[in-house]
Amino acid sequence: MSLLPVAEAQARLFALARPIGSETVPIRAAAGRWASADIAALRTQPAADLSAMDGYAIRFADLPGPWRVIGESAAGRPFAGSVGAGQATRIFTGAAMPDGADTVLVQEEAGRDGDALTLDGEGPLHVGRNTRAKGLDFTTGDTLVRAGDRLSAARIAVAATGGHGTLTANRRIRVAIAATGDELVPPGSPLTGADLPESNGAMLAAMLADLPVDIVDLGILPDRLDVLRDAFANVACDLLVTTGGASVGDHDLVRPAIEAAGGSIDFWRIALRPGKPMMAGRLNGAVVLGLPGNPVSAFVTATLFVRPLIAVLGGAADPAPRPTSAILGEALPANGPRTDYLRAELRDGRLFASTIQDSSMLLTLARSNCLIVRPVDAPAAKAGDSADILVIA
Repeated sequence: MSLLPVAEAQARLFALARPIGSETVPIRAAAGRWASADIAALRTQPAADLSAMDGYAIRFADLPGPWRVIGESAAGRPFAGSVGAGQATRIFTGAAMPDGADTVLVQEEAGRDGDALTLDGEGPLHVGRNTRAKGLDFTTGDTLVRAGDRLSAARIAVAATGGHGTLTANRRIRVAIAATGDELVPPGSPLTGADLPESNGAMLAAMLADLPVDIVDLGILPDRLDVLRDAFANVACDLLVTTGGASVGDHDLVRPAIEAAGGSIDFWRIALRPGKPMMAGRLNGAVVLGLPGNPVSAFVTATLFVRPLIAVLGGAADPAPRPTSAILGEALPANGPRTDYLRAELRDGRLFASTIQDSSMLLTLARSNCLIVRPVDAPAAKAGDSADILVIA
């Protein structure tokens, strides 16, 4: 069986996803999800001409003064009257401009003695200076957030300011995680010589902590076909992620267990390093991703496939991870027939790949803050060349 290129594997994986449905939730509960419909402004912001500074609301035509102060305008407490020739009102940042006034004289350039106000500086240079016009940010009906956009802190803020107390977004995604292997024991457990602390479950949960997911922890499953089959068949989830048992050895039972539970495998084995023996399919309406058991390989495949698939399920318009670029601080050898993801550190604007890239070495991953993406058959690169990277920390 030929190896699938990474981009083709991602496209096939995304095609396995089915819409999971949307719901309307309080705005504070929507953070991190993806908008399932455009969010339009229900109001204009600002709703009136406002002062952008503390000072005095005047008519530009009356410069250079003097003026007589006839009142005050504060945020939430506008001046009820209007400003005529030679008049001014004390005004504070965010307060509504009084009728008749069109400019703000900042307090640092104003001299005041009782109600008498004089210019004490250069003064505003044009009409409208130090003000914010009505509708400067947006007006009623403007699209504030597009369908498929992630509801980030800034988008939550603009939606709230636009008049929304609830938002419609795709529901949270149920992700079941199972580690497989007779050698695995829970982290922190007493160890014998053959035991290995299970780290993938905690790592994957940490990788998904910022996403709108509810994790179903299936724990550690032994290398027994009947146990794996029953666990997979009975879990209710949108996405089942397994680690280990995805290769072709006698104890690699994830694929036959998925098929015995009534599922099917769509593709297997990807042209990437580390993480080649990854599989994807469907079971009981859920997408299944079988990741390698090696934690570094599981991390890379989760970065390239698990997180983007959750974005697809959540309704993201642009789910695939997008690389950025940086400058190599040292040379890299030519690459082979698989896309390589090198653990690396970006220091002082330069990229340095870990000296040893053995996929069993977790410490190099923990000390890395990015992955250098080396395309298939990429030629040797020298220090000073640009390289694509995926930021991971």
